[in-house]
Amino acid sequence: MTLVKRRSWLVVALLSVSILLIAGRASYRDLQPLPQSLDMSNSPVLKTRLLSRDLETLTITRKNHYNLNDIVPLHDIPPLLQQAFVWAEDQRFYEHAGIDWRARMHALWQNLKSGRIVRGASTISEQVVRILHPRPRTVWSRWLESMEVKRLEQRFSKSEILEFYLNQVPYAAKRRGVAQAARYYFDRSVDTLNAREMLALAVMVRSPSRMNLHKRQQRASGSVNILAQRMAQQGIIDAQQLQEIGQGAFELKQKPAAVDARHFARWLQSTLPAELPAHIQTTLDAQLQARVQQLLSQRLQQLQHRHVNNAAALIVDHLDNEILAWVAVSRASADSGAEINSVLIPRQPGSTLKPFVYALALEKGWTAATLIDDAPLSEMVANGQHQYRNYSRRFYGPLSLREALANSLNIPAVKTLQFVGDTALLQRLQALGMHSLQQHPDVYGDGLALGNGEVSLYELVQAYTVLARQGRFLALKSRLDDFAPRRQQRLFSTEVSSLIADILSDPQARQR
Repeated sequence: MTLVKRRSWLVVALLSVSILLIAGRASYRDLQPLPQSLDMSNSPVLKTRLLSRDLETLTITRKNHYNLNDIVPLHDIPPLLQQAFVWAEDQRFYEHAGIDWRARMHALWQNLKSGRIVRGASTISEQVVRILHPRPRTVWSRWLESMEVKRLEQRFSKSEILEFYLNQVPYAAKRRGVAQAARYYFDRSVDTLNAREMLALAVMVRSPSRMNLHKRQQRASGSVNILAQRMAQQGIIDAQQLQEIGQGAFELKQKPAAVDARHFARWLQSTLPAELPAHIQTTLDAQLQARVQQLLSQRLQQLQHRHVNNAAALIVDHLDNEILAWVAVSRASADSGAEINSVLIPRQPGSTLKPFVYALALEKGWTAATLIDDAPLSEMVANGQHQYRNYSRRFYGPLSLREALANSLNIPAVKTLQFVGDTALLQRLQALGMHSLQQHPDVYGDGLALGNGEVSLYELVQAYTVLARQGRFLALKSRLDDFAPRRQQRLFSTEVSSLIADILSDPQARQR
């Protein structure tokens, strides 16, 4: 560059500084207040992270402005990793008051010599301000950041600033902070990284996409070696470490996908209040969830020739009514949008409502020995005559209530419903949580005993827990960190519930 051109750039630089000094008074109105604390745990949560009961990650979100879940205290971050960041990003971090004027003047001189921007000189403190207050990259925003960084240094210690930076600095693939980066590249925690891996985390922040180890490992390796040599010259790493860093290779591993609990997650997140916590510990058992997912997918594959496209399973621990597994699988591609949450889709439940019909009859005085005549039965339905049949297409004559329920016969169930009344059954089913049954009793008629109304698997499981809990209703629980009292109500007596359970588990009674 000629002497004339250099002088021209210097004049431009001096004029720019003068303009900024004159405009400084007006800039105060554009300044943004700094937070009272650099602890972001109380920041607004756009989407919460769900954990299993044993703290396995069920869902991962990158929507929040800050990293709220993978925070590592400064004292748990290896000293070498801290030093690597300081030497890579801000050598005089512990000496300056937020702005390294020496580095800035040196960068300005290099840029003037090159006639273009070849180097920046942002300190760690300035980058923290940029994370707190994102702005378009302009000369004016640079000036505002210079004023805010002075306040930052006055309010917070160097340790607080460095801890925030190491937990919030952005990486590729929307990762934030060294903990998320360590998991993304090496599937390990920061305290298990070797020296080469720590230096890689430090150099990648300069250009996360250009030095992404999963895509451009060679470019990042060159920067790691340069940083290692600089740190060796200062005695931070010894000759053996320098040799190991130069000869080592990155063993990249990506964290396995989280347990597939997206259907459960969508349902749970739809029930959450407006103010969300950063993470929620759910009742789901991650290992059981994965096992049921595998079994259900295999079964769906076996039923492919029968054109079965969807399946669902809901597993509940009835002692506490905690949801342990919620699986919905589909042979349709998840990307097509055709996958449905089969746990929540109302479907005709068939014979699964019969135990509740007989439970009402027991309440009204029948016993397990009460005889019900299994004989041909036809009734007017709409404009025609409907003939009820058993699945076996046979009639068995007088049968005890125990045999009728155990063998799931249709005609005795209809006659039992006629005894208890369809309105009484509908009201009890709704009390059991089957809120999908919203039609008038006349719409369902006697077919309600045979499952002509539609209910979801969730509602059906909720109802069956009442029988398992000896007649007491308790709403299903999905969060371990939710200590709000849940509604309890007795819907059947202990005697009736126990008798129904005894019939359903009696192999002798269902020999027909």
